[in-house]
Amino acid sequence: MHVNQNADLPRAALPGVEHVTLAGAQNGLKNLSIWQQSIAPEGSSPPHRHDCEEVVLIKAGSGELHVAGRVHRFGPDTTLVLPRNAPHQIFNTGEGPLELIAVFAVSPVAVYLPDGQPIELPWTS
Repeated sequence: MHVNQNADLPRAALPGVEHVTLAGAQNGLKNLSIWQQSIAPEGSSPPHRHDCEEVVLIKAGSGELHVAGRVHRFGPDTTLVLPRNAPHQIFNTGEGPLELIAVFAVSPVAVYLPDGQPIELPWTS
């Protein structure tokens, strides 16, 4: 069992994205990873996919989910459900940070470009 003080967990970043792994392989988990991210205004995640299902809980802000050639607009208190290997990208379209929690059905989480090329993450998942 682990009790984490989230403020004490290591931070990492990609351009425009601040990241904290709340729980995952570092806690001995094999089938679950939970990430907290903040995307800056006008920022976005890179286009990517995961070899697992993903659920994204939008806590604050507004944005767009681009997936399967479609654009889905969302605001706070929204849940995004992504199937395994769905190429997607999340954009912050609001004036403040886009705050989210991402939940993955695997640990550690591998991230790939839509063409299958691995993305090296600057954090432990």
